[in-house]
Order: sequence, then structure tokens, then C-alpha cells
Amino acid sequence: MRAIWKGAIAFGLVNVPVKVYSATEDHDISLHQVHNADGGRIRYQRRCEVCSKIVDYEDIDKAYEDDGRTVVLSREELKSIPAENSHEIDVVQFVPADQLDPMSFEKSYYLEPDSKSPKAYVLLRRALEDTDRVAIVQFALRDKTRLGALRIRGDVLVLQALLWADEVREASFPSLETTIRISAQEREMSAALVDSMAADFEPGQFTDDYQLQLRQLIEAKLEKGESLDTEETFGVPAAEAGSGEVIDLMEALKRSLEKKRGGGAAPGDGSAKPAAKSSARSSTTAAKQTAAKAAPKTGSRTAPKTAAKAGAATAAKTAGTKAAAPKAAARSARKEA
Repeated sequence: MRAIWKGAIAFGLVNVPVKVYSATEDHDISLHQVHNADGGRIRYQRRCEVCSKIVDYEDIDKAYEDDGRTVVLSREELKSIPAENSHEIDVVQFVPADQLDPMSFEKSYYLEPDSKSPKAYVLLRRALEDTDRVAIVQFALRDKTRLGALRIRGDVLVLQALLWADEVREASFPSLETTIRISAQEREMSAALVDSMAADFEPGQFTDDYQLQLRQLIEAKLEKGESLDTEETFGVPAAEAGSGEVIDLMEALKRSLEKKRGGGAAPGDGSAKPAAKSSARSSTTAAKQTAAKAAPKTGSRTAPKTAAKAGAATAAKTAGTKAAAPKAAARSARKEA
């Protein structure tokens, strides 16, 4: 990474020299414009409306127009603004992290210690850790005075640029001012649907499908040229627009829940789980069918034999009882004599 700015964090009377790096980058495939008739590159030119000449960037100043009056501001005049010359990230207060509205988050920057000893840097990081707070700062970067939040990511201090309060619009929609009745059943169904889709957020399991498919289209175009068949390339026809508003909300919730409970794959899941479930169901069904087929045979063959054995045992016991009766009577008679 290349540092885009150097300055110092002003933490009370403590000065923490730092280098600033962009923490994020754009992964989109870079495309340019061409004339569709001949493929010629389309380029933008800075042309003056007065003299019609193409003007170099170094000869361009900025201007403000108000009621037909134009005020031209040279680069030297803009650089004379005191805030533009500041290279301090001034800590103004420490606040709980949950008081920051994500709506105001802008670009993020990594801060690297820029001194022989990083002790002051580590001290500030420890202070944020120990107090469980975020530092609100003000700084100037790229011709703008900015508001920011200083927080921790791992062992690194991160400067999160924030929008100013007047840059965040208030939302006011008449359609939300009407009274909407939500039934208890609809709330229960929606809560059940949320529960069925609940998981821990893992950014790495999601992909930018458009960029992947754009790369696939470019590679197919390089290989096949104008004979490219997009339906053959992607295996599906071009997507159509959505069908619009859902009329039966309850039915939509019910079907969504049934789909999830029925093993519908979530984003990032493989096809192994549904296959395993299907295989398990098939095995269970096959086992039941086998047992059902075996049951009549076992019953028909075993029952007569079992009955015969039971009958023989009963007859033997009965015969034994009858034979033992006269002997017992004879013994009793001898004792009386």
C-alpha cells in the first residue's frame, strides 16, 4: 500500500505521528467507452466555451456561480484556507460506539505509526480498548474538512470518515403515514422465517456475481468474437423483471418458510446437504419397504410352527397333570391306612 497523507493525531498534549492509507479498494472490472459503429475510443476533452480551445489541467481554476455572478478561485487562493493546511487529526471527544449511525459512515483509512517509537500510538489504542469508546476527530483531507471516528481493528487504528449532520437526508414518505394492521399470525410467520435464515455474518462466503459473470462474458467474447451466444455462455436466458408487488403476504410468508424448512440452499451453501437429505430419505424408505415385504413371510411361516409348539407344550402339561393325579391319591390312601 502507498500512503496518501501524513499527519499526526492530537490526543490532548500527546502527538501521535501517522501515515494514512486507504483501507478499501474497488474490485470492479475497468471498462471504457467506445463508438459502437467502429470501436473507436471515446475520450473526454476539457474545452473552453469562450475560445473553443482544449485546456490543460494545470491551466484550470475553480469557480462559484451565484445569480449570474461568477467568482473564480485560483489554486493559491484555495490553498490559503487555514483548514486546508492542517495536518492534524484532532481528537475532540470520546463517545460510545453504539451512538454512531452507520448511515453517516464514509471511507475508511488505516493509520500506521510514523515515528521511531510507536509508544504513543499503542497508548492511544490501549486507551480506546480500556474505555470501550470511539474517538471523534476532525481533519482535512483532499480539499475538504472532515469529521471522523477513530476506532480499533485488530492492532491497527482505523480512521472512519463520517458525513456531516447536514449531509444525511431525513426520510419522509406519505405512504408510511397510513395505519397498517399486521396480524399476530403474520408476525409469527415472519419471525419464524427470520429464525430459519438466522446465521453469523461471514463476508467471505458472499461473492459479487455480476463481476464474475462479466469476467465470464469477456473471456467468452475473446474466444468466440461476434459469434457469441449469451444464452449458451450463461446457460440461462436473460433475466426478466420482477413480477411486482406481492398481493397475498401471508401465502408468500408460508411458502418462503416451507421452502426454507424443506432444505432450500442458502447463499454460499453447497448441494451436498440437500443430496444427503434426499439420500437419507431414500434409504429410510427402502428400509421400510424391505421390512414391509419381509413381515408377511415371517408371519406366515413362523406362526404355524409357533402355534404347533405351543399346542404340544400345553398337551404335555395337561397329560402330566392327569398322570400325576392317581399317584397322589394312592399315596394319600397308604398314609391313612
